[in-house]
Amino acid sequence: MNKDSNHPWFRPLWRRIAVVAVCFAWAIFEFATGTPFWGVIALGFAGYGIWQFFLIYDASEAADTENKE
Repeated sequence: MNKDSNHPWFRPLWRRIAVVAVCFAWAIFEFATGTPFWGVIALGFAGYGIWQFFLIYDASEAADTENKE
């Protein structure tokens, strides 16, 4: 199955780390500016990114998708 999280663009580790880091930075910014609602939303994005890009990520599936195109 081809999912967006297994897109070949996410294959390099540094890109997956950068996406999650930006979500955490966004959350910190939102909390610092006094908008906790959006901070929680950004933390949710970061948590989902950790789940998709590190816990269940399958690099071989991304490679298969890249080879088929």
